[in-house]
Amino acid sequence: MDRVVGGKYKLGRKLGSGSFGELFLGVNVQTGEEVAVKLEPARARHPQLHYESKLYMLLQGGTGIPHLKWYGVEGEYNCMVIDLLGPSMEDLFNYCSRRFNLKTVLMLADQMINRVEYMHVRGFLHRDIKPDNFLMGLGRKANQVYIIDYGLAKKYRDLQTHRHIPYRENKNLTGTARYASVNTHLGIEQSRRDDLESLGYVLMYFLRGSLPWQGLRAGTKKQKYDKISEKKRLTPVEVLCKSFPPEFTSYFLYVRSLRFEDKPDYPYLKRLFRDLFIREGYQFDYVFDWTILKYPQFGSSSSSSSKPRSSLRPALNPPVPSAERPEKREAGQESRDRFSGALEAYARRNGSGSGAVQADRSRPRTSENVLASSKDTTPQNYERVVERPISSTRHASSSRKAIVSSVRATSSADFTENRSSRVVPNNGRSSTAQRTQLVPDPTTTRSSSSSFARAAPSRTARDITLQSFELLTIGNGKRK
Repeated sequence: MDRVVGGKYKLGRKLGSGSFGELFLGVNVQTGEEVAVKLEPARARHPQLHYESKLYMLLQGGTGIPHLKWYGVEGEYNCMVIDLLGPSMEDLFNYCSRRFNLKTVLMLADQMINRVEYMHVRGFLHRDIKPDNFLMGLGRKANQVYIIDYGLAKKYRDLQTHRHIPYRENKNLTGTARYASVNTHLGIEQSRRDDLESLGYVLMYFLRGSLPWQGLRAGTKKQKYDKISEKKRLTPVEVLCKSFPPEFTSYFLYVRSLRFEDKPDYPYLKRLFRDLFIREGYQFDYVFDWTILKYPQFGSSSSSSSKPRSSLRPALNPPVPSAERPEKREAGQESRDRFSGALEAYARRNGSGSGAVQADRSRPRTSENVLASSKDTTPQNYERVVERPISSTRHASSSRKAIVSSVRATSSADFTENRSSRVVPNNGRSSTAQRTQLVPDPTTTRSSSSSFARAAPSRTARDITLQSFELLTIGNGKRK
């Protein structure tokens, strides 16, 4: 095919490949701007790039949503041009010896909940929440979390009538088994609660270094997913979150208590982690684990591009202790090999501006051409859809622990919603109306100049920290 797509985006080298396409580094020949170009064979068995491009268009304008620059067909390929972003959370996780500290996880959690909330506000479920699908930005947006890969996203309600999709069972598993919710494993139609449960598993993965259901062996993928489902259902959240602050247990108890059509109380979830952040005495200074390790430091554009890939790998990919390795060595290696061009771009744009950072602890520094064939791309990291028998029992969850905060949280989610009748009974759980007495409902609350209101005689470290969260409120016009 032509090495220029959309009339002005010249293809560079291949950055990586995913389950449904390949990613290339591109450059706008008119402006010199670097972009990401995603290609998919037009004759793919299950083409999805056209659908994904529509999702990008519908979600445009949201904080942490990549900008869609062009979509079309070039030769035998469907092509989509979007913003070039930095490394994924999985890349950074590997770089940081497969463990994030509590401060980093809490700063990420606030942004990640906002990203999921924004998609839900716009009427869509993501359905594939995992570290690979959250990326950091570049340049001035280097501290901003982006959510990507909408190929499995699904509209859960009509945007005009706000009618919710119906409750169904016997559904195939859609998404990534490691982070899928318990109800998804049981074949229940996904709704907003499932995205949030998956996000909870991602946060615990960051804190623990691995999840209890990793490394399970089975003869077939179906058997392996059944084992993952069983282990997940039999692992109490108190055990999953043992040795970590109780707010994480409260998070799971809450999201698992939600009924199928319930609108989650996003401000409550964010307040859980914000209060913990303040109580721990952290400063919202965007000093993540990888900032302390000065990720990445390659120097100028010319020097970084001239280095062979093998010379970059030792700095980007430190040795991982065997106890913390993912269940498949080749899968872990693949995640470290992906998007190397984007990482180099990240280095060129951020290497000189990061500045020196004083760490509060010491840690060892441990991160071409288009294919001629138009064969279908096969999933490499996971099987997205699997047929398997459905269990007749559902995982029962206990009611969430009530945590009341003196700090008010607001959300810019600005929409109304009609809630249908209760579908799945759940005992011992406070109603949505009771919960919203604690926190302003995002359906009726606009973002103000501050995400928190607090009366205090003088400015304290707590006040400064609270004001830092202003930058992470979705819909804030100053951060897009």
